[in-house]
Amino acid sequence: MMRLFEQAALAAGRAILDVCAAGPHVTLKSDASPVTEADQRAETIILAALAKAMPDVPVVAEEAVAAGNVPDTNGRSFLLVDPLDGTREFIAGRPEFTVNIALIEDGVPLAGIVYAPALGVAYLGSKAGAEKLTVSPNFEVTERHPITVRPCPSVPLAVASRSHNSPETERYLKDNGITEHCSIGSSLKFCLLAEGAADIYPRFSRTMEWDTAAGDAVLRAAGGATLCLDGRPLAYGKRHQLSDVDFANPFFIAHGADAKASCSASGADSVAP
Repeated sequence: MMRLFEQAALAAGRAILDVCAAGPHVTLKSDASPVTEADQRAETIILAALAKAMPDVPVVAEEAVAAGNVPDTNGRSFLLVDPLDGTREFIAGRPEFTVNIALIEDGVPLAGIVYAPALGVAYLGSKAGAEKLTVSPNFEVTERHPITVRPCPSVPLAVASRSHNSPETERYLKDNGITEHCSIGSSLKFCLLAEGAADIYPRFSRTMEWDTAAGDAVLRAAGGATLCLDGRPLAYGKRHQLSDVDFANPFFIAHGADAKASCSASGADSVAP
């Protein structure tokens, strides 16, 4: 399965970079979020690959859901796909956009890939552990290295959303005495935690499950955790929510170290909605 994820993501990344070179045409979806032909071409490639290899597994994909195509996932394992996470970064010419594919079982992201085609890196997470891949300009994997989270240092480094930061995030960092942070787009934030380059990722703005599942799978496989503000692990397959739409996430805090270590969610109460 991980080989399938890898091949599908690399093929989608090639299509995205082709569109990038030609110059993307941007339109707005009904929720006013931007979308380009790169999103659509990448999703078509991924869905075709998954349908051929895993025809009985439902796939929840961002652009398909936007078009009203939502499969039945009740009580079933399913796949989450974000063909181009970080569309705003892509449009702005920044290289931080990613391709994301994840497998969900019983609400848990058990396996996933995050591929950043413009950076030539990919991250895999599964029961076998987590890896960082180097990808050549010819879209071939040239190196593989196991990765793991680092123990939380006395001065933790936080990562925050470049395009979706919030006053609540700033307050959380201040309340927890976290003075060092950097901003980056897309699901790469999870991957920085997974490879031990950062320690905590507080998210107090809107995300959907396809935004987070693959990166979360990589982080968990590397020894980290993603927790809701009440301390429970972030769950997937959320349907018929009273306070939000299907597949919308609550606020969360992702940790490189164990959630009970010094990088805790102790300040979450001050920013809880």
